[in-house]
Amino acid sequence: MKWIDRLFERSARSIALRSSRRGALARIGKTAVGGALLFPVLPFDRTNRLAHAAGGAGGAAGGAQDETKCDYWRYCAFDGFLCSCCGGSATTCPPGTEPSTVAWVGTCRNPRDGRDYVISYNDCCGKSSCGRCFCNTNQGERPGYAMGLFNDINWCMANTGTQMFHCTTALVVGVAGKG
Repeated sequence: MKWIDRLFERSARSIALRSSRRGALARIGKTAVGGALLFPVLPFDRTNRLAHAAGGAGGAAGGAQDETKCDYWRYCAFDGFLCSCCGGSATTCPPGTEPSTVAWVGTCRNPRDGRDYVISYNDCCGKSSCGRCFCNTNQGERPGYAMGLFNDINWCMANTGTQMFHCTTALVVGVAGKG
């Protein structure tokens, strides 16, 4: 058994002579950063798997299609006031507001065609809060340190002049899983 001890001791000493702690930490850091780059950042999957199993994210059997209701299929990861109740629509900001330059995304199932779509939730900025049709589905939301999965932020803060939150739109970006 002594020969195994000597073998490991020689190996350990040989490695120690050829490397340093800083070098090892640098290699570990490069590996960690390189590994993080392999994972895609967007889009985030914010769907509620139970709602899908129950017949779609729309809630009702056929899926709600009213843009002024929280159970409209595009609103599966929504948090805010519906622009469709505030002078705009599900896809356009009301007059006097402008879309935030950054947004959060979700993946929602359209009950009409059974396909998943990537939805961009853009806050409309420039007026005080609308105060009508508040929806808070938050499906798939994560803690604040995972910024792209966290929707409890004033996304209007990224805009240069119009940082007041008014309402939120839900734009279809594309079909999920298509590249």
